[in-house]
Amino acid sequence: MTLADVGNSIARKAAILLFQARTLRSSRELGASLVRIGSVYGGWWVPISALGEGQVAYCIGAGEDITFDIGLLEAGCAVRTCDPTPRAILHVERDGPNHPDFRFAPLAVWSKNQTLRFFEPRNPLHVSHSALNLQQTDRYIDVEARSLQGLLGHFGDLRMDLLKLDIEGAEHEVLSSLSELEWLPATLCVEFDQVRPLRQLLRTWRGLRLLGYEASKAERLNVLFVLKQPPKFDTRSVSR
Repeated sequence: MTLADVGNSIARKAAILLFQARTLRSSRELGASLVRIGSVYGGWWVPISALGEGQVAYCIGAGEDITFDIGLLEAGCAVRTCDPTPRAILHVERDGPNHPDFRFAPLAVWSKNQTLRFFEPRNPLHVSHSALNLQQTDRYIDVEARSLQGLLGHFGDLRMDLLKLDIEGAEHEVLSSLSELEWLPATLCVEFDQVRPLRQLLRTWRGLRLLGYEASKAERLNVLFVLKQPPKFDTRSVSR
């Protein structure tokens, strides 16, 4: 294990403790109003109110586990799943539901529409690629990326009610552009893979709080944010 690996391990443990501390009270208050959907590996906690007909869920980062996506679909949501990595595409093609409310696109998400380099993991048995090259490898593929607004345009939706981000470190870049949406998603499910430096993590957390989000449940590095009250200002005026 390299010195960088040790540093990352310490940072991840510190982030987990921080997440648990910051969500403890809210998690207790919500209690039975939350439900966990999906497998042990790929599942998330969401408010029961986020489920049902008319809810549009965007699940960014499929990997090889779309049990959360399928669970949302079975709960009545319209689901849009995105992942440009080759094995994820094969997984969705093989195991994705044949349902008119489930749609898939081999796209990445970023703060703007562009072509991104997606760097492969060190271990070839792993599926996840990273635009930030979190594992510091030399091999990459070029993928097509869209902003959140660009994804809405691609699928022809006016809004996303739930947004899940499992995007290997790109979460800070994408969340910094969240305020560009005309309607903020009421539910955010975010895996924080990039936890160093801590000031960046805290800056992202503060930005979400300014937009009206409350961290409501943490499961290791997976955090549920709920939009408690929409901001009383034009969200597009929030500086990145």
